[in-house]
Amino acid sequence: MSEKTLFERIIDREIPADIVHEDEICLAFKDIAPQAPFHILIIPKKPIPRLGEAGNEDQSALGHLLLTARSIASDLGLSDKEKGFRIVINNGNDGGETVPHLHVHLIGGRALNWPPG
Repeated sequence: MSEKTLFERIIDREIPADIVHEDEICLAFKDIAPQAPFHILIIPKKPIPRLGEAGNEDQSALGHLLLTARSIASDLGLSDKEKGFRIVINNGNDGGETVPHLHVHLIGGRALNWPPG
C-alpha cells in the first residue's frame, strides 16, 4: 500500500487545514503559501494523481471542481469582470506540480500578470 499524499492526509483530518468548502466530492482550503490575497486549493476526495491521469469516469468530478471554484470565487466577491480570478491546474514536474493529487488553484484578489511563470 502506498503512502498517503499530503492532500489525502488533509481529507482524512490528519493534518489541519483552513477549510472553506466541503461536499461529498471535494474539499477546498486556503493555500499555506498564497500567491495572492485569495489562494484556495480545491481537491477531489477521490485520489487522482494529476489531470494527465484522469479517466473518462472522472469527468463529473472534474466539472464539479471547476463549478466549485466558480462558486467560491463568487462568495469571495471575485466574479465580476472588474475583479476576476485565475484557475490553475499544474501537471507534472515541468508544470509545477508539487503534490501528486489533482488540485485546482483558485487565485484572486489582485491583478494577475501574464504570462504567469
